[in-house]
Amino acid sequence: MLSACDAAERAVHHVTTMTGRAAECVIGIERAGGHHSGEGERGSGGGWRVTVEVVETHRIPDSADILAAYQAEVDDDGDLVSYRRLRRYPRGRTGTD
Repeated sequence: MLSACDAAERAVHHVTTMTGRAAECVIGIERAGGHHSGEGERGSGGGWRVTVEVVETHRIPDSADILAAYQAEVDDDGDLVSYRRLRRYPRGRTGTD
């Protein structure tokens, strides 16, 4: 079974590879639930859901950068299951839009 730390590293790798952008940090991680089938859940884990912050657009000064949060789901082997951009926002923005 993949640890949370290893899942975060794998998710960062997948997001940076898919987007071509540098990761700033991991801003969230949670255990992804098992998938339901007609006969119950598949496996006990279901992988990890990791939120990774990346720099979408570099600006001068850096405080004007545009960041984005991507959510990546990796399975218990660290393979990418899915990813999507959740939101874009200026660096330093607090809260959600």
